[in-house]
Amino acid sequence: MRFQSTLRVSTAFMALSFLATAAVAQEIKINSCGMEIVQDKPANSIVTLDQSSTETMLGLGAAPNMAGTAYLKTEIAAQYREVWESVPLLTKDRPTAEVVRLAEPDLLVAYSGYFFSDQWVGTREELAELGVGTYISAVSCPPADEPDLDSFDLLERDFENLGNLSGQEAAAKQVIAEQRDAIAAARSITLIQDEPIRVLWLYSVFEGTPYVAGGPSVPGAISEITGVENIFADVNEQWPGVSWEAIADREPDIIVLGDLSERGSPGDTVEEKIEMLTSEPGVSYLDAVTNEQFVVVRAIEMDPSIRAVNALNMFVEGLKRLGYAN
Repeated sequence: MRFQSTLRVSTAFMALSFLATAAVAQEIKINSCGMEIVQDKPANSIVTLDQSSTETMLGLGAAPNMAGTAYLKTEIAAQYREVWESVPLLTKDRPTAEVVRLAEPDLLVAYSGYFFSDQWVGTREELAELGVGTYISAVSCPPADEPDLDSFDLLERDFENLGNLSGQEAAAKQVIAEQRDAIAAARSITLIQDEPIRVLWLYSVFEGTPYVAGGPSVPGAISEITGVENIFADVNEQWPGVSWEAIADREPDIIVLGDLSERGSPGDTVEEKIEMLTSEPGVSYLDAVTNEQFVVVRAIEMDPSIRAVNALNMFVEGLKRLGYAN
């Protein structure tokens, strides 16, 4: 009897050990911008804090795991619209702590760390105490020990990490493969002129200040992939504000105009941007302006998201249309 009792205890202990081992094996650990996210299963109450993050999660097939979305800049891309309508829209505007916490999220996803502040949804530390993980795009918080990674490399990391966190690993691999194919196609183009083709990426104009693509940005990576020169590549910000005079000094050959028509702020439309370029004395005389060397790209596709390859493809088409590449 004592032997049987001991055997039962031993068997039960082995079963518990197996379950504990399985639980550890299934644990998901992701480091995001200096904080570790630890989950014992895929997140099933994800809230995205901006449109870029929303469309990335939808593109990864994570809609069933999403409890809400927020902060629209423009209309949701056609390929995601139907599934997006299945997820609650918490607010079209800036998300607040009160709005987000009503959704009882287990994971918040944003392309930038500025969403995690007292003015927005609360600090990451506060949210961690509530058991809420916070993921920030690697494009906005690149690892200091891997300085050679460009924005598309970092987007791959986002897709992989977010696929793991939401249980959509297979979809993430497919998205990564498609992005790599687009990059390979873009690298294969031939630029026609030997001298550098200088490009200004104009995202928006706010209160008279142009906001342009700096070095560590999606357009910065597009410039490197296609072999052109981002004229503000030396500025270590994604979207620095600059002066019209600084633009003129760098003499762009091509100006990429970000289309933010639906957002509705002054200077958001392509037409308004062209009006500013042609009327601003500091830049109106530039050949790129007088000869209308413009490429139009939807501004949201210049943000770090699953749609960034669209900006790459549109820029390649623009280079060919303007006669700079074939």
